[in-house]
Amino acid sequence: MIESPLLQQRTGYINGHWADTTDCDTFAVFNPATGKVLARVPAMNAAMVTRAVESAHGSLRLTQPYPLSERRRWLEGVRDTLTANRDELGRILCLEHGKPLPEARGEVDYAAGFFDFCARNLDALQPRALDERPKNCDWTVHYRPVGAVGLITPWNFPIGMIAKKLSAALAAGCPAVIKPASETPLTMIALFSLLHEQLALPPGLVNLVMGKARVIGTILCQHPDVAMLSFTGSTEVGRTLIADTAEQVKKLSLELGGNAPYIVFEDADLEAAAENLVANKFRGSGQTCVCANRVFVHHRVMDRFGALLTDRVAAMTVGDGLRDGVDLGPLINQAGYDKVQRHLQDALEKGATLLAGQRPEDLSTDNLFFPPTVIRGVTADMDCYREETFGPLVPLAGFDGEEEVVRAANDTEFGLAAYVFTADAERARRVAAGLRFGHVGWNTGTGPTPEAPFGGMKASGIGREGGLEGMFEFVEAQTVPRGF
Repeated sequence: MIESPLLQQRTGYINGHWADTTDCDTFAVFNPATGKVLARVPAMNAAMVTRAVESAHGSLRLTQPYPLSERRRWLEGVRDTLTANRDELGRILCLEHGKPLPEARGEVDYAAGFFDFCARNLDALQPRALDERPKNCDWTVHYRPVGAVGLITPWNFPIGMIAKKLSAALAAGCPAVIKPASETPLTMIALFSLLHEQLALPPGLVNLVMGKARVIGTILCQHPDVAMLSFTGSTEVGRTLIADTAEQVKKLSLELGGNAPYIVFEDADLEAAAENLVANKFRGSGQTCVCANRVFVHHRVMDRFGALLTDRVAAMTVGDGLRDGVDLGPLINQAGYDKVQRHLQDALEKGATLLAGQRPEDLSTDNLFFPPTVIRGVTADMDCYREETFGPLVPLAGFDGEEEVVRAANDTEFGLAAYVFTADAERARRVAAGLRFGHVGWNTGTGPTPEAPFGGMKASGIGREGGLEGMFEFVEAQTVPRGF
């Protein structure tokens, strides 16, 4: 069982108090590196979730909104608290997710960056007076909080994903009900412990619920006091949320699935492209929505690029994320492991060649450590091409021309992230414009940053997180003309 000064309480949080969940069922949280139980936490019932919603709605202030100066203090306080506790938060995150400890600590820094950005840019939400005087009136645009919001986060970034949402919600003055993933609730409980002990937030401003997704999701979708849902997860669940909130016409912000193309042209710096691919693909053991899922390499440079990539993959270390020198931790659960294994098996049976890693029949059956794997000769009929693998499998597919590869990259319902490596600036401009993805890296495999908007096109979502655009997701513009 896990021991931490930040986990003295292991329950939900409602209206400024730890919830009494003694009568609730519990569920286990596992360390994927060892298979051992870290803790048992409550599966909160419908009545508790409803109380959390009512608490959030009760703390909403419209006629006398929270001043921007107060919101800035909240944001700066969360930022400073995260930074001061990065080591212990990172350790908890590492234990329940499995990612290497340095990567987990880096995620805490990344989370702090969202609160810092919102604090520094909060004045963007000041009322704006129009320079013009249409219809002989003075016109002012106010940015009102959308209301109480439900924030639903995934397990792959236990602190990073909530930071994207909560920072913008607090900036807008929106009270929140937060549901973490059942695989990784401990990092969120630790954050709430810090908020409770170190920050004087108004009661009801932040509420934590955990348990069965169906119970919590139903209430957040159906309760009239929840004005908006912000969700990161699968497109399948996103479609369900759209349908379940349609009657109330709730506002939605959805970051959904991906199938990221990573395009390497013949004039690219192949060393840099390989280095960036390793950093992009193997972060979180490939369990990120923005990591390369289909790697398109020009036929002229396929042999060399494959060799560069294979050399780098061969030098990587897989193991418990708490150990020094580990590059990849375990996958989150058996279902995730089985999916990667299925994608590898399917590709090899359909003609792909194994360049690095192990054949499916040689993989371990008693743990969740999947070795970094590279295959070549991937075609459009393979599962790893059509589906998001969410694991450390790199599929290389060849191409000959620009129009061909843009068409192939867009041949998916998803449109979250894409990457283009070329020395030709004009080509990069054309290709980026032609790719229907919300994030297109040129000669970089980097993903989102707090300073810029991030989100998907097509079936990869609605809305943006990060940047000024992320803050504006949580407000509604109200126009007030004043006559004389």
